[in-house]
Amino acid sequence: MNVSELLRLLQTEHDETTARVGNLHEEIERLATALAEAEARLAELAATRKVIEGLTPPDYAPTSAETATVYQRIVTVFNERPEKVFQVRDLHEHLGLPTDEPSINVTRSRLGRLVRQGFLEQPGRGHYQKRT
Repeated sequence: MNVSELLRLLQTEHDETTARVGNLHEEIERLATALAEAEARLAELAATRKVIEGLTPPDYAPTSAETATVYQRIVTVFNERPEKVFQVRDLHEHLGLPTDEPSINVTRSRLGRLVRQGFLEQPGRGHYQKRT
């Protein structure tokens, strides 16, 4: 390798490194902007929480039915009985939910999501069990 080839390789590496430095500076600026936006949102959320807590009576405590979503209630049932295989209608009766067909279909859809997320398994058509 002669001196001119060496200088050419050095120039190529210099150009590539200069371009990378520029890209990194742009990424730093983008991340700094995203960080500032996220910090501002956190401040807004903290202020909102403080206002709401100030308006809430001190003796207020939400009941578990108010805070528990249907998903949480379903997951709790399966956690309490990991070996039991439930049919949708049985699950509805256990939770005290309506057993009309539209309600059953909504729960069937929710159970399907829990299966896809890996929390439940479906050992048979219409049967659901906690994944072990």
